Amino acid sequence: MFIQTESTPNPNTMKFLPGQPVLGDKTAFFTDADNAKASPLASALFVLKDIRAVFFGGDFITVTKTESANWDVLKAQILTTVMEHYQSGLPLMAASKPEKSEAGADYSADEQEIVDQIIEMIETRVRPAVAQDGGDIVFRNFDESTGVVQLELHGSCSGCPSSTITLKSGIENMLKHYVPEVTSVEAVA
Repeated sequence: MFIQTESTPNPNTMKFLPGQPVLGDKTAFFTDADNAKASPLASALFVLKDIRAVFFGGDFITVTKTESANWDVLKAQILTTVMEHYQSGLPLMAASKPEKSEAGADYSADEQEIVDQIIEMIETRVRPAVAQDGGDIVFRNFDESTGVVQLELHGSCSGCPSSTITLKSGIENMLKHYVPEVTSVEAVA
């Protein structure tokens, strides 16, 4: 098994490509050892010192380290852990991780039309682009009274120094252009 690595715009996050599907059309984001219990691989990665987050995408894994950690040392440990997991035959997820329900599920018909437009823009234009950098952006809520869209950042996008620029200059401008009801975009945890 040969695992490729790629740097990401976030200097504390690296993308690992195992050459086979990871989660297909789903994603999973783990920020500590406790919530990583849903995945044998994520649990094994959190055993390593200096791991801050693990994200599973369609065909990649991104790992975020602490700022003080050194990639030269940690990268080899992560590669070994990922390779051992795939060779063990263990499933990636021990049990299906319940997906967060989208906030604001009680939208009026007019609001739902706006939300559907926002989600379509994010799904077709934003998520594929950020997945190339080892991240993900997920819609969480739209407040029609303020025009604020709330998005959750995962993988390399979470904690990335350029994520504010991406949100404001990229995503917010695009949404405001195509969905006039949108006034701003903010990241939520």
